[in-house]
Amino acid sequence: MKFGGTSMGSAARIRVAAEISAEQHAKRPVVSVVSAMSKVTDLLLDSLRKAEAGDQADLDENVKQLYNRHFEVCRELLPAARQEMVLAGVHSLISEFSRIAKGMMMLGERPPRSIDEAIAIGERLSAYLLAEYLESQGILAAAVNAADVIATDAVFGNATPLMDHTRQRAGKTLHRLLEEGILPVVTGFNGSTLDGRPTTLGRGGSDFSASTIAAALDASELWIWTDVDGIMTGDPRLIPDARVLDEVTYNEAAELAYNGAKVLHPRTLAPLVERGIPVWSKNSFALDKPGTKIVRSLAMAHAARGPHAVTSMTDVVLVSIEPANSVLSGTKVMARALEALDRANVEILAITSSSYRQTFCFLVRQSELGTVTDHLEESLSLELAHGYLKPFEVDKDVGLIAVVGEGMKGTPGLAGRIFTAISKRNVNIIAIAQGSSELTIAIVVRREGLESAVKAIHQECGLGR
Repeated sequence: MKFGGTSMGSAARIRVAAEISAEQHAKRPVVSVVSAMSKVTDLLLDSLRKAEAGDQADLDENVKQLYNRHFEVCRELLPAARQEMVLAGVHSLISEFSRIAKGMMMLGERPPRSIDEAIAIGERLSAYLLAEYLESQGILAAAVNAADVIATDAVFGNATPLMDHTRQRAGKTLHRLLEEGILPVVTGFNGSTLDGRPTTLGRGGSDFSASTIAAALDASELWIWTDVDGIMTGDPRLIPDARVLDEVTYNEAAELAYNGAKVLHPRTLAPLVERGIPVWSKNSFALDKPGTKIVRSLAMAHAARGPHAVTSMTDVVLVSIEPANSVLSGTKVMARALEALDRANVEILAITSSSYRQTFCFLVRQSELGTVTDHLEESLSLELAHGYLKPFEVDKDVGLIAVVGEGMKGTPGLAGRIFTAISKRNVNIIAIAQGSSELTIAIVVRREGLESAVKAIHQECGLGR
């Protein structure tokens, strides 16, 4: 079971996480994986930026906030007799973070390896507090640093688990605890290289940690505890009648996550697919809600024709590349552009091209635009310098809509209905992309028309309650 930042965000939430863990631990072997308390990772990253800039006063203030928040939770959570010992443990972990930050201040830079070691302290603090609270309630528990469990490559900040080595590590650490009836509380988000250097797993890292451990242990299920009722047909902030889906497939969940929904990151699902381990998305703030089950394929009752959900993203940008004349091969330009984006480790959200003019455009996150343009300009510098390529066009006034569902494959007239529904709201479609699997239709529209288009699609496809 994995508990997200909001599910670990206070003493009250940690108690709930402990109750859920203990209830299941009484029935079968359980491993709990935890995120840092909500907003703590942001505070740690800000502290490291302050350290790099030499801002001693603001760094000290941030570290003080870190102490205060965790000390307060510790005092509220634990019986008096246990507090002194646990406070000392909390102090030791934060002192470790402070030491790393001060080292960065002396260097005037933030080495990626040191960043990974420092920001994992957030998860180590929350794992320590949950394990100590469970112990105080008479439940055998142990905080485990995922650096001792998850083996990764050496891509600091966005490492990838090495499953064979992780399986060996999990056998040595977690299996032993489980056999002794101890509930392991493992840090999410982090791991270490084969030679022991600390790493973190990047976006969606805590969920990815949980799925990696679940696969390494051949778990029967993975439960992800968040602050939402499950996976929905649409964003309830935009669509009042959006409903929770009982079941979705791995493919649908991955597409929804990739296109902006608050669902498991696609990387999270990858370790589970091969072994067919089902995932539950549940709400730790509403334990009576059943949640959504993510499975390999849908039961007939849920395998409806047409889309399953619609999602959208606003923090995106459309980049267009066009040869200045027919001398330059558009195919070669596209190949080199995609190679440059791969080197930049950028995710392409949608891509489309025209055949005659050899132009193509792709959608990326706005936060990655600087990296994208730097790598493209470097890779295509000669073509730009000699005028074979027109200057890149960048359009920030766009949004992405993704219509997702296994049942869309082979459904006649569906795309026409979706485009007609959008046009009736006077929203112009800028670009369209759909893969041969027909699992997702990606639509790029003007930002101001995004909300209206999402509502129109949700209504047209009958996705509401």
